Amino acid sequence: MVPGMDVLWLSRLQFALTATFHYLYPPLSIGLGVLLVVVEGWWLTTRNPLYHQMARFWTKVFALTFAVGVATGIVLEFEFGTNWAAYSRYVGDVFGSALAAEGIFAFFLESGFLAILLFGWDKVGPQLHFFSTCMVALGAHFSAIWIVVANSWMQTPAGFHIVGQGLAARAEITDFRAMVFNPSSMDRLGHTLAGAWQAGAWLMVSVGAWYLLHRRHRDFALASIKVGLGLAAVAALFSLLTGHSSARKVARYQPAKLAAFEGRYVTAPHAPLSLVGWVDDKHERMAFNVEIPGLLSWLTHGDAGKTVTGLDAIPPADRPPVNFSFQLFHLMVTVGCIMIGLAAWAAWALWRGRLERSPLLLWLLTISVLGPQIANQAGWWAAEVGRQPWIVYGLLRTVQGLSPVVTAGQVAASIAMFTLVYLLLFAVFVFLLNDKIRHGPDDGDLQPAGKWALGFGGAKGGAA
Repeated sequence: MVPGMDVLWLSRLQFALTATFHYLYPPLSIGLGVLLVVVEGWWLTTRNPLYHQMARFWTKVFALTFAVGVATGIVLEFEFGTNWAAYSRYVGDVFGSALAAEGIFAFFLESGFLAILLFGWDKVGPQLHFFSTCMVALGAHFSAIWIVVANSWMQTPAGFHIVGQGLAARAEITDFRAMVFNPSSMDRLGHTLAGAWQAGAWLMVSVGAWYLLHRRHRDFALASIKVGLGLAAVAALFSLLTGHSSARKVARYQPAKLAAFEGRYVTAPHAPLSLVGWVDDKHERMAFNVEIPGLLSWLTHGDAGKTVTGLDAIPPADRPPVNFSFQLFHLMVTVGCIMIGLAAWAAWALWRGRLERSPLLLWLLTISVLGPQIANQAGWWAAEVGRQPWIVYGLLRTVQGLSPVVTAGQVAASIAMFTLVYLLLFAVFVFLLNDKIRHGPDDGDLQPAGKWALGFGGAKGGAA
């Protein structure tokens, strides 16, 4: 065993790897769910066959991401019991209620209508199919809601009390509403959903741009880019609003995390906002920094003269890894700003009719699908690393949440196994997604306006 690779470090690494891989897919499913509602709704409203073709094509992509997302998420629930048994016992009443709500509100809803969405195009009426699309999209959002609620409770616990002592101590809900609407949950939920909407939107834009670069499916590509950019723009603005609100809550309830995000070691008024820099953890200073004086105080308190808590007010044992948190947070913000600029450039090119004559822009739009994924991953890593050394903030340290009987060798072996399986699964996902994109939309999906009836009956009934 490599020195330093103890069971705590390995267990954290394992959960980080599996959660990171899993989180590639739910944002895509959530974002694509919204887009499916939009394009299918426009098909019903306008009867433009192009939107029917889009709905059929993007439903296939949604099905692929949804299936891989479900498969990879199951592993995380097992890890709570195998590697983090003490944590599971401590928060079982709280976390269990959120996961139960996810099963009731999300999985039942999705499983009840997913088959109609995927296979009911020629078997049910258009309005029933559209209703099924809406329910599947809503179910994907419900899943995000309850996962974010559970995670936010770990960041800002509320609505509970502790029963028992020592190893028998556990958190018990006293106010379910306070637990759900804990101080950080709604801001973090909004920010998470905005990131998911951007993931789906930029995937649609990316595929459309690739088709334009290769001079294929021009009408489909332009329509996909327009729809995707519309959602991306709305989600980007929502990300700014929810991100700012969330940061203010972090300043209030998790001052150590905000100090790490900004590399602030000294508690002082007129705190500057760091744009880019490098933290010297050893000497507790910024080795390099570009900053705007007073802006951090103004953003967090609405007054540039207000004091922002620095790490000097936090005991060393309670501080998160500072430079890692700083870089992750600024990576998220930087990529988010780049995506806003790219969306503005693409919208301007579309408006002026220059998009198809801009190979550089089309190439950037093709790789733009990576942007939201990088920002989403960096944001989640920053939130989790910045919470350290607490697994439940201020209540339970990460080291206290470990399973007492699991050995470092067992965890290392499972990491190797999961890494191999996940790499193979990712290769299959990329192969199938690439195959669907290269195949492109089917011309047979250009549904004539009169094929479907307007009611909830059979697909053929009432066609003109």
